[in-house]
Amino acid sequence: MTTLTEPPVGAPALGAPLAGPRPAARRLPGAGTVLAVLVLVVVAVAALWPGLLATYPPDRVDPVAALQGPGGTHPLGTDQLGRDVLSRIVHGTRLTLVLGLGSVLISVVAGTVLGLVAVAGGRVLDEAVMRLTDILMAFPGLLLALLVVAVLGPGTTNAMIAIGAAAAPAFARLVRGQALVVRESGYVQAARVLGTSGSSVFLRHVVPNALPSVLVFATVHTGSAIIAGSSLSFLGLGPQAPASEWGAMLSEGRDYVDLSWGLGVFPGLAVTATVVAINVVGTRLRRRFEGRIPDGDH
Repeated sequence: MTTLTEPPVGAPALGAPLAGPRPAARRLPGAGTVLAVLVLVVVAVAALWPGLLATYPPDRVDPVAALQGPGGTHPLGTDQLGRDVLSRIVHGTRLTLVLGLGSVLISVVAGTVLGLVAVAGGRVLDEAVMRLTDILMAFPGLLLALLVVAVLGPGTTNAMIAIGAAAAPAFARLVRGQALVVRESGYVQAARVLGTSGSSVFLRHVVPNALPSVLVFATVHTGSAIIAGSSLSFLGLGPQAPASEWGAMLSEGRDYVDLSWGLGVFPGLAVTATVVAINVVGTRLRRRFEGRIPDGDH
């Protein structure tokens, strides 16, 4: 018979600390994330050291071997001039990434400057900048990029400027929103109470704490920039022939797809795989930044 002074069988002893919930086990990245990272590693190797993956120079012409299907000495076949498709895709990786990453850099710099100017410039300037971004964001991004290219002319640099200018308003609104949140936070108000000047508070607290979210958004946006760059190249407004950019390769091979299907499939697969991998990794980074990585990562 159990008395009131004796704990029941299996219960913790009197005075012993109660066991709290076990901490959640740290989960490893899912298979989708690992695969995306591997794809980006291959893309990085192709961009930095194309000779490790390509077996031919990208512009080597062999009319005898024109429009061959995949197989043999040309794993992905050849184009209408007998150039090796695999080698051209590998060597075109660098130009495609330069076009996408360069436009993102332009977007980040221009958008950050506009957003910070809107916050620091007072109510009138803030209203003017926001109305300008509203007007620019009313146009589809690709249409606005086409308008800029029509003014500047085709080419790699002009395509980067066009894509960057089209995306800059979104970055400007993000920077402004983050800067306003930081400006109204408790530690910034405390710094003002202690007599810190407004410019010092802005440069030492507001700017550094508003930028991390911009970098995460830039990672996610890189995939869209690559698609936009390939679209402009497909239309003949990006890198010009004989550049082996992926969108330009799609444009060159569209008239020969019936004779060699790989001309349209393989550059398109390269664009798709790269963009999907960037989006997967970027989404994971955004969730980690927001502190909401789910239990089951994909």
